[in-house]
Amino acid sequence: MSVATNETIQSFFQDLGIDAGHVSQSLSAMAVVNSRYLRDLKLNVNGVLNSSNMTRKEASLLALSVVVNEKNDVLISAFTAMATREGATADEIAETHACASVMGVNNIFYRYRHYMHDNEYYNKTPAGLRMSVMMNPAMGKPLFELMSLVVSAVNGCERCVVSHEHSVKEQGATEPRIYDAIRLAGVIKGLSTVI
Repeated sequence: MSVATNETIQSFFQDLGIDAGHVSQSLSAMAVVNSRYLRDLKLNVNGVLNSSNMTRKEASLLALSVVVNEKNDVLISAFTAMATREGATADEIAETHACASVMGVNNIFYRYRHYMHDNEYYNKTPAGLRMSVMMNPAMGKPLFELMSLVVSAVNGCERCVVSHEHSVKEQGATEPRIYDAIRLAGVIKGLSTVI
C-alpha cells in the first residue's frame, strides 16, 4: 500500500470513526495502485455530508438508512455514532433502521406491481402490508419521507421514487434538498461498496 493512499485511507477512517485497522479487499486493491478514486470518494463523502440543504444530523441519518439497506455493519456503526453526535435520538436511529426495512418490503412489492402494469388483479388487490411506522415518525414526516425516497432510489423502485418524491415536495422540500439527498444516496452506496 502506498504511503499517500494509506494516509488517504487513514484520514478517511478517522473522519468516519472507523477503526484504523479495518481492511477490505476493495480498499486493498485500490491502495496497491494508489487509486485516485479513494481521494475522490473521500471528497464526495465530505461534500454530501455537509450539504447546505440539510443539517448534518439529517445527512447522517440519511447515510445511515443507505448503509442499513446495504447491510454494511462497519458503516452502520460509523453513521450511528455520527448521527448520535449530531443529536439524533435512539427513536430516530431505530426509525432509520425501520424505514430501510419497510422500504425494502415496499420496493420489492411495488416494483413487481410496476413490472406487471397490465395485470388488473395485481393492481387492484390491496397490498395487505402493515406500515404504521410511516404514520407518525419521531424524526418527523418530512425527513421520514425523504429517507423513504433515498432508500427507494437505492433500491431502484420507480413507483416508490415517484410517490415519495411527490410526498416530499408536499411536505415542503425543495428540489435542491431532494437532489442533494439523492446525491448522498449514490455516494454512500458507493462508499458501502468499498468499505
